[in-house]
Amino acid sequence: MTPASPEDPRAVDDLPATSDAATASSDHEGEAEMARMRELLDAQRAAFAHAPMPSAEERRGWLAALRDALKAHEEALVAAISRDFGHRSAHETRLAELVPSYEGIRHARRHLKGWMKPSKRHVSAAFQPASASVVYQPLGVAGIIVPWNYPLYLAIGPLISALSAGNRVMIKMSEFTPETAEALRGMLADAFEEAQVAVVTGEAEVAAAFSALPFDHLLFTGSTAVGRHVMRAAAENLTPVTLELGGKSPVIMSRQLMADDAQRREAASRLAFGKGMNAGQTCVAPDYVLCAEDQIESLVQALGECFQRFYPRFAETQDYSRIINQRQYQRVREVLEDALAKGATLRPLLDSPDWDDPALVEKRLMPPLALLEVTDEMRVMQEEIFGPLLPIVALPDAAVDELSAAMAYVNARPRPLALYYFGHDKHEQQRVTEGTHAGGMCLNDTLLHVAQDDMPFGGIGPSGMGHYHGREGFQTLSKAKGVFAKGRMNGAKLMYPPYADGPAARAIHGLIRRLLMR
Repeated sequence: MTPASPEDPRAVDDLPATSDAATASSDHEGEAEMARMRELLDAQRAAFAHAPMPSAEERRGWLAALRDALKAHEEALVAAISRDFGHRSAHETRLAELVPSYEGIRHARRHLKGWMKPSKRHVSAAFQPASASVVYQPLGVAGIIVPWNYPLYLAIGPLISALSAGNRVMIKMSEFTPETAEALRGMLADAFEEAQVAVVTGEAEVAAAFSALPFDHLLFTGSTAVGRHVMRAAAENLTPVTLELGGKSPVIMSRQLMADDAQRREAASRLAFGKGMNAGQTCVAPDYVLCAEDQIESLVQALGECFQRFYPRFAETQDYSRIINQRQYQRVREVLEDALAKGATLRPLLDSPDWDDPALVEKRLMPPLALLEVTDEMRVMQEEIFGPLLPIVALPDAAVDELSAAMAYVNARPRPLALYYFGHDKHEQQRVTEGTHAGGMCLNDTLLHVAQDDMPFGGIGPSGMGHYHGREGFQTLSKAKGVFAKGRMNGAKLMYPPYADGPAARAIHGLIRRLLMR
């Protein structure tokens, strides 16, 4: 893993100038943590070798211990996340990180025995009498690399899948959320020995060494740019990877819905909720909107009403999160300034001081802002925004099939992690579902598909590969081993050589060809 470019929204931070002594100390700490990682991996491998197939009750016990530890440390985790962000709405942390963590644990404990049950498979007539089944075995030791934007849920979610599958787990937390990392380390230490679950911290060189360890599976959540480095490092060990990346998740507004005042207002509230959550620092946040040109003004007005209702006193609100650090804040500012310099029109979406007001700048508060008349030459239409900027792209006039134009626009760009369609026409919903590709999709909502435990979550192409959550998470972190079993009788010996020794053998093999080679 190499340091990301400034355009990489989930892998950059400003590092304060350090003295030679501080740098040497940091290097020493990094070397110590890398040595500790290798020791942890050896210890976890040894523990797995001693108990390679934990029972369903053991695994359910692990999940119960995780739940109880999470409950006991809930307030400390909320406070730690807020400190890492400078301010993070406690309500958002509970809603977006704790609630899905508890739900994921509950779902896994309820369904684990069914997931573990070997599945019977068909055996063709040529190989009878026999049976075939698929047995789901733990892989061994799984590595999890966690990003900074949802540092709790994006550690706990993959951990649930790994424990459900019976694995040992090492978790590398982001260097940009040190308070959360220590709080999580303490929480997990209350529930597990490090030979079962361990937390690793450190700077970029530690992350690089972590991704190069010979895990039995490596799950990474973060940017596409860093994901390439992770996959390259894992390839040296032929370590299978699950990459949960990102991209520019589009929103398509149907003309029919936009023409109805009540439907438009309701859709705007769901869109505003998805964009406002964590100040847009969400991998599946609505990134841009495709809307008929003559309906853009009514959409902007509806969005403004919703944001104003959500955050009526923006400068003082505790319900809106800050951009996590100065480097990220500066990146979002530069993306905005680039768009304005190239001709975009800025439309504030609530009453607040200007976005560049010193009072907001000092707090790293960036209000929700719509951008109209955007073009592909602007950074805001090239990069994953990861902030509260919302470009609105005008579709052709009503004489053109606007839905086809919107789908063509989406399909001409890299496949996103999420896609959102607002419209109640079933035929149009089917057209969008079948005619576009994305990691996941919501019809008439945003974000919430990620919280559905009985659906897989994962990207496609540049937005990721593989899945986790629920059954799919269990399967991703298990080896589906095919088992073919025969008893004392052996019908297959009719196929043994010599293949044409005498009339009887020729007759048998001729019958086999007629029956099985049709």
